[in-house]
Amino acid sequence: MAKCEICGKGAHFGIKVSHSHRRSNKMWRSNIKTVRGVVDGSPKKMHVCTSCLRSGRVERA
Repeated sequence: MAKCEICGKGAHFGIKVSHSHRRSNKMWRSNIKTVRGVVDGSPKKMHVCTSCLRSGRVERA
């Protein structure tokens, strides 16, 4: 599973509980996109979460 290369956000794990209280494992995936960003003056493909894209932490190539 991809992680954000800026903030490190990735998948989170927990337990899903049904109405009858049966428990099973659940995974929440972060909204990770593959974008071309500028790193050290040259374009590079990187995995970035959408909150980092919206906040302007990544300079798009």
